[in-house]
Amino acid sequence: MSEDRSWEGNWKVRLYERVRERGYTSLTAFAEARPTASLVALADELGAEDINAVQVFSGLVAEAERSHQLTRLVRGQLVRELSQLLPNGWPAVLDDANRFEVAHALARWSTYTPETHQERVDQAGDALMATPPPPGWRPLGPDDELLRTLLPDDEA
Repeated sequence: MSEDRSWEGNWKVRLYERVRERGYTSLTAFAEARPTASLVALADELGAEDINAVQVFSGLVAEAERSHQLTRLVRGQLVRELSQLLPNGWPAVLDDANRFEVAHALARWSTYTPETHQERVDQAGDALMATPPPPGWRPLGPDDELLRTLLPDDEA
């Protein structure tokens, strides 16, 4: 087992060097090229030995705040969580097992939601549970029509 070196040195510089080495001008562009990859997978691709998921998310939030795209980032994070926990899409029936998986995905999404968007995310999660999307629904990016209905852009 390797030692976690992700917090050693200037991790922000290291993170952006890795992004540029892969041909991207921003962490957002790198992440959006992999819209269904988990934060852990993104971190592993940038350097499993010295980059972690929290650092990736921190960088994504900072970029989203600067570009006034925080709502889009929040929608994109739901795509990542659903892709990991509901790989076959939204279940046709919300029995106990499926309800747990959906609730798990929504809870993880909420965990990665900036405070400014927490109330809207809670409302969107409640709406998804009250009126489930079609069976098999699997958003592939932050611009999914249903996601844009649940969390419309409001940034200037």
